[in-house]
Amino acid sequence: MSMQSIRGFVRHFLVAAAFAIMCIATARAATADSTVVSREIHSRNFAGNKIGTNPVRRMIVYLPAGYDAAATRYPVIYFLPNPLSEFRPDFYESTAKKLLDRAIDSGEISKFILVSVDMATPFGSSWYVNSPVTGNWEDFMIQELVPYVDANFRTLPSRDSRGIAGDFMGGYGAIRFGMTHPEVFGSVYAMHPVGTGSGLLTMYSRPDWDELASVKSTSELKKEPLTNIFLSIFQAHVPNVDKAPLFIDLQAHKVDGKLVIDSTVTARLRDNFFIESMIPKYADNLKSLRGFKFDWARSDQNQDHVYSNQALTHKLNEFGIAHESEEYNGLWGAGNWDDGGRIYTDVLPFFGKYLVFEAKTQ
Repeated sequence: MSMQSIRGFVRHFLVAAAFAIMCIATARAATADSTVVSREIHSRNFAGNKIGTNPVRRMIVYLPAGYDAAATRYPVIYFLPNPLSEFRPDFYESTAKKLLDRAIDSGEISKFILVSVDMATPFGSSWYVNSPVTGNWEDFMIQELVPYVDANFRTLPSRDSRGIAGDFMGGYGAIRFGMTHPEVFGSVYAMHPVGTGSGLLTMYSRPDWDELASVKSTSELKKEPLTNIFLSIFQAHVPNVDKAPLFIDLQAHKVDGKLVIDSTVTARLRDNFFIESMIPKYADNLKSLRGFKFDWARSDQNQDHVYSNQALTHKLNEFGIAHESEEYNGLWGAGNWDDGGRIYTDVLPFFGKYLVFEAKTQ
């Protein structure tokens, strides 16, 4: 073999070897494990709140396998957890991460980014609205959180590639954000949402009105779940900064031992709180969504939730709003994040259907 042939052979061998190494490296990178990143975002939207809402909000970001290997951009699912449960990043680093990996590997959904953030107040749910008492949660979500994620991660920054889901009160928030900001979120899945409408029992029958009328400090409040839940509702939807220490307008009060309902406050509460009350105003926004689904558990111990969600689907039909709704057999929250739970079997396939996973070509 001539020297020139040898040199040619070596050159071709080196090129082939380099190509093989590159392919192996690319394959290894593509199959690299997914990661969960914990971040904190300091919000300006909670300045001046009346109840000690922490302006530093914890968040997690799930990044699919191979995220660091290329310049690929991904759709984003924002997940609003139940604020009555502690926000735990370690849950997303273990249980949730494994489930999301499995859903992608099995083809239930293509690769995506998931973002979850702590949006609870000292008294429970923020209800995801702007309030002079609890802080401006809607502005935080739309003006700060979503832009932060788009600026710091390789997202597809379009409503078509951005979905929102939530559980329980988080389900309420998912519907509300989709209803008020369809330019930001193009698809919505609400898991067993509450606050969708009137239940079997009236709202004023739930709180301890004597306690709410008499406390001189929030430290005096009993650790009674229902009263605190409704306090969070009132602080979000009928706030009054001039009425310390709870900073709310009372929907009801006692006169000579008899409960008297304030009609003006009740009307304001219904108009600002119930999803069903806001449908006429936001019907066209809901019609513009790419996908909209909510579900609820038939055997919820609080049948108000079952009743109000059944009524909501009829209300949506009345306004011609396309949606999917499902009453499933079982209890709310039982095994949602298990291998065969509703996150895997329903929520992720829903977004697999309605999210856009590739950037639009010009």
